[in-house]
Amino acid sequence: MNPVIKKKYYTHEEYLALEEKAEYKSEYHDGEIVPLFREIVDGEVVAMAGGSPNHSKISLSIGAELRTSLKGTTCQAYNSDLKIRVKKVKRSFYPDVTVVCGEPEYYDENENIITNPTVIVEVLSPSTSGYDRLDKFFFYRQAESLQEYVLVDTQKLYVEVFKLQENRKWILSTYDNLNENVLFESINVEILMSEIYDRVNFEEQQP
Repeated sequence: MNPVIKKKYYTHEEYLALEEKAEYKSEYHDGEIVPLFREIVDGEVVAMAGGSPNHSKISLSIGAELRTSLKGTTCQAYNSDLKIRVKKVKRSFYPDVTVVCGEPEYYDENENIITNPTVIVEVLSPSTSGYDRLDKFFFYRQAESLQEYVLVDTQKLYVEVFKLQENRKWILSTYDNLNENVLFESINVEILMSEIYDRVNFEEQQP
């Protein structure tokens, strides 16, 4: 008979204390600590040092464009160093880009953790795209402040924008042309696709 392996449960406070000393960023999933950058090697989840060059280029481009466009407004863009806490589902994440409008609301007075994102952008990796589209989007939707969820492909020219409607339904807009403007309606910003994909080479993908 195979022994039953009991999964270690961490409180959110334990997670925060461990992450301060950790070499890699991790997300908190209702008691479980999950490496932020991960891949499957022989059936085991292992931490990775970071994303692909395309992932980095796209994240930086979107963050820079949003930062410039939001100057003088009540909204501000943040990079992946900002942690988002979704209290309703007891999970913490590091989105690639986050926009917060109005005064930031902190979790337990911790200024490193925000609970009121307005826009979240995730730049997709081949190993995480399914999770970002399904489970992670479900978790993010539990944040009452969230108005838009944006997914940006690194394998091809393709952006998806999910926008919350008054009836609490989400509608999807897609973009696949370099000459199109991607509309972030909730913050009144448009970004040209050619800016998002500036210097991105789809032939330089990791295997």
